[in-house]
Amino acid sequence: MHPTRERYAAGRGYLAACTMGLPADVTRAAVRRDLESWSIGAASGVDYSVIHDRARGHAATLLGRHASEIATGSQVSVFAGLVAASAPTGAEIVCVDGDFSSVVGPFLARGDLRVRHVPLAELAGAITDRTWLVSYSLVQSATGEVADAASIASAARAAGALVLVDTTQATGWMPTDSLDADVVICHAYKWLSAPRGAAFAAFSPRAIDELTPHAAGWYSGTDPWASCYGPELHLAADAQRFGVSPAWHAWVGAAAALELAASLDMTEVRSHDVGLANAFRERLGLGASDSAIVAWPDADGSALASLGAAGITASGRAGRARVAFHVWNDEEDVELTAGALGLGRRRATVSAPH
Repeated sequence: MHPTRERYAAGRGYLAACTMGLPADVTRAAVRRDLESWSIGAASGVDYSVIHDRARGHAATLLGRHASEIATGSQVSVFAGLVAASAPTGAEIVCVDGDFSSVVGPFLARGDLRVRHVPLAELAGAITDRTWLVSYSLVQSATGEVADAASIASAARAAGALVLVDTTQATGWMPTDSLDADVVICHAYKWLSAPRGAAFAAFSPRAIDELTPHAAGWYSGTDPWASCYGPELHLAADAQRFGVSPAWHAWVGAAAALELAASLDMTEVRSHDVGLANAFRERLGLGASDSAIVAWPDADGSALASLGAAGITASGRAGRARVAFHVWNDEEDVELTAGALGLGRRRATVSAPH
């Protein structure tokens, strides 16, 4: 059992951190205090800014960056959209075939970019001197596959290409503090267990210099409270220029959730989560993996239905059943899930996800 298990009000049979996390005690308390403060008219925009800045610092810790390299927003696709809007006409973007739409859609929507999709294992080799940007998720949402970030970064640097990485399915269960990337985007409502509506992104010096802050607003200045009115353009010199006005109530919960996550040893969390995932993979007859997500073919949805009938919260994606193991889970969850699928303690043969 992970030492933080008791901080969650629920968790038994909840295998859906890859869909939505569960709030820890500190997050629940912060949101309740905020609701009470707001309801009696004691909430303050200035106080929210202080909380937001604290959250920004914790986000920086999780990504291994300085707070000045972090911008905050609401969704992954918005940050990816800023990058897409900065791409020169005809630029080549290399993506993963079947990746989550938030890191693909903004580039396709332009209509004047050359977007190529390749299998994850071939991503590094697909980067050429013609590539302007490679955009991918560190952990694939549909399959749980973990990308070889070092090889991808090496190939991109050799070609002079920019690198965009979405860590929404990674940050919170594995270390993401040493990625070589120009833009690292994460939404905090999954493995980090923050309220939905709190996302953050790290920008390299090159990205800050070359990308245009198309969503510039009052929170894009060094001092947001002095950036409220025109006619001047108020832009921070650092990554805050890409930030947007924060959803205050979401960031109250996010500050508490990110502080807790930043205090954990992510190597230990990964060992716990992947250990449980591999124990379940063994029960399915699948080989060991380096992911906390387990996905297997379930075209007719029967496996997902069996899990739901047994009170197991799981998810289905791209014709697969999908479960995720996190800090609130333990070996009993492996047994319950295997039992729900009729596996018992016997190994079954299931074709590997592809």
